[in-house]
Amino acid sequence: MNILLVCAAGMSTSLLVNRMNEAATTKGIEVHIEAHPVGEINRYGDSADVILLGPQVRYELKKVQKQYSDKPVEVINMQDYGLMNGAKVLETALKLAGK
Repeated sequence: MNILLVCAAGMSTSLLVNRMNEAATTKGIEVHIEAHPVGEINRYGDSADVILLGPQVRYELKKVQKQYSDKPVEVINMQDYGLMNGAKVLETALKLAGK
């Protein structure tokens, strides 16, 4: 499963990717998670199974949902993002993907 995290610059979300990967390893789940700036979504969105937007780019939600109407697109819970709760964000992505 491919999970794409989209944020303003891709920096803060990189830490969240690490935390999500740790959670996936602990649970024995095989996933590929990447973080990229919202401006690069056209390069990475097609290969994603789930797209999660950082709270700082929530204003892009409707546009991204329309562009990728064939896949789940959601904003990461602000509290989970702020706490860098990788396990919780991974759980959200898995639920959105129906896994």
